[in-house]
This record gives sequence, structure tokens and C-alpha cells, in this order.
Amino acid sequence: MLRIFVDSGSSIKQDEKKHYNVEIIPLKILLGDKEYRDGIDLSMDFFYSQLIDEGLFPKTSLPSLDETEKKIMKYVEQGDDVIILPISSGISGTYNTFRIMFEDQPNVRVIDTKVAVGGVRILVEEVNKYRDKGLDFIEQKLNELIPRIRVAAIPETLEYLHRGGRLSKTAYVAGSLAQVKPLITFDDGSVKVLTKAIGLKRAMMTLVKLLETECDPNYSIVPSYTYSNKNLVDLIKMVDHKFLPSMTHQDNLDPAIACHWGPNAFGFIFVRKQEH
Repeated sequence: MLRIFVDSGSSIKQDEKKHYNVEIIPLKILLGDKEYRDGIDLSMDFFYSQLIDEGLFPKTSLPSLDETEKKIMKYVEQGDDVIILPISSGISGTYNTFRIMFEDQPNVRVIDTKVAVGGVRILVEEVNKYRDKGLDFIEQKLNELIPRIRVAAIPETLEYLHRGGRLSKTAYVAGSLAQVKPLITFDDGSVKVLTKAIGLKRAMMTLVKLLETECDPNYSIVPSYTYSNKNLVDLIKMVDHKFLPSMTHQDNLDPAIACHWGPNAFGFIFVRKQEH
């Protein structure tokens, strides 16, 4: 039997585990002097009250390693295959930690997804398509798909990405000019500024054009946001109707990622057309 593990940076919620056939490893979040397990004992309302009202800047850290190792090794000992899909090694140490932990276990594959949130959801869907084909085949399929996943988002501010060490100072300064709205993406696993536009409306038009030009609608499109979905709803209305059937429900990103994007970010995660 194949067991799929993701961390909470996938933004797959606890009540979605059965739908995606996954087990979720909660990342840890430090708010003030108290530590929480993402998606377990930290509600969205409390998280945003601390982030916005109290001005606390959260810090994220690795999940409980002993607990995770015990759970995975229990499956290995009963003859199961395990595939672990942590968020990108470019923004988290989880991948490298698990890679070292399980490097002597041939029935455990740790994949550097090079994405986060909806990108991991898309990869989980790919694993579930081929879950009876064996680890080698699944790993090959994932490695073919990973470079095609596009994260394209418009943050309200770059402050959180910069303070959290996910965006360089140069990119932060260039993207923080008055009236400039940057589009953020993942480039080889790290957060980068994809392009910039003057004003929110033009930035939204640029994002829609990017989706309609690049997207392969045979895969899911994951509309995502932090805190408020107002701009995301307006963005979806701008998209050509032929893409709407591919859209999943709107994903209100879990605190482990939302704390770096800040409130009121929004965008799409999708798969780009295959180059010929």
C-alpha cells in the first residue's frame, strides 16, 4: 500500500486528508513565546488577530521529527511504500531533514517539490493517479511535472516575505515602490518577483493573461488567498470561462505559509502547458 505524507505548508486541511489520501505533518509556528502546530491547535481567527491586531511576526520551524519518523517507519515495517512531499527546500528545511532521515530506506521517497500550497496539492493529485504503479514510476512522473507548476500571486506587501527571509532585499526594495504591484512566483524552488505592474488592476490583468497563456487546463487550478478573498473573487471573474471547470475551491492558505505572504495576498497555482 502507498502512503502519502505532506507537511502543512501544502495547505491541505485536516478535513481534506481523506479526499487527498494523505497524512499531514504539522509544521510548528512560534507566536510570541508560544509554539503551535499548524492546522492543529492554531485557528485562522486567532492567527490573524495576532498577526494583524497584535503585530506579532510568526516564525516557522520543523515539525516533530521523532513522531514523524515513528509513524513512517511503522508503515515501512508493515511493507508499505511511502512518498513524502514537503514544501520546497528553497523555503524550508523539512525536505533536507527528511531526505537524510530516510536515505537508507528504499521504500521511502522524499521529493523536493520546489513549490508550496496548491502546487503540492497538484502533485498529490498526480501521485493518486499512479498510486499502483510503484515508487520509481511515480517519482519520474513527479519530476516531469514539478518544473511545469506555476505559482503566481499578488501580495498586498512584500514586507512579510522579506522579514521571513523568503525574498532578497534587492527584490523587496524593487517591488515596494509606490503604486508598483509585484507578481510573485517560485523559481527553481525559491520565491522571486516574476514581473511588476503599475496598480492593482493592471497586476490582476497581467496575472489573468499569464494564466490564460500558460495554463494546461487538464490539471487543477488552485485559486488561493490569505485572510480576505475579495480580490481573488474579482480576479476569477476576469478569467476566460473555459478555465473555470479546472478550478478547485478557493484555498485560504494555512498559517505556515500565510505568515510569510501576509494578509490579503491572492493568486493562482496551475500547471503550464508542456513545451514541445
